Amino acid sequence: MKQSKFLSGLLQNWIPKIFSVMVAVFIVVSVRFMNVNDRVVTLPLRVVLPSDYKAASLVPETVEVAISGPDSIIYLVDPAGIKARADFSDVNGPGIVRVPVELDYSEDIYTRDGLTVSARPSSVRILFEEVL
Repeated sequence: MKQSKFLSGLLQNWIPKIFSVMVAVFIVVSVRFMNVNDRVVTLPLRVVLPSDYKAASLVPETVEVAISGPDSIIYLVDPAGIKARADFSDVNGPGIVRVPVELDYSEDIYTRDGLTVSARPSSVRILFEEVL
């Protein structure tokens, strides 16, 4: 008789019970996989300027680099292993030129551990004038 009470109690309101279990599993999975943080470091930006034109606007000296990944790993990364560069050597006339910020780092180390590296801003723009 006790088994039938248990079974009937289990089967009563089974839709909300299954829904509650599904919501609990979703919360656990989302917390487990969404534990991704950003570590932002400021790195020097190496800017390659063209010889035929001079920069009429400010040339940025630094760029912020975001290292994204699991919290337990991102603080173990040495930012000195990442180099930021903006190459304006292909400028072919005066005016505003925008180039992407290129990040040089050992990709296999970062991708193996699930890390991503991105520059903020992702591109740099400079106003160039002809050299007199």
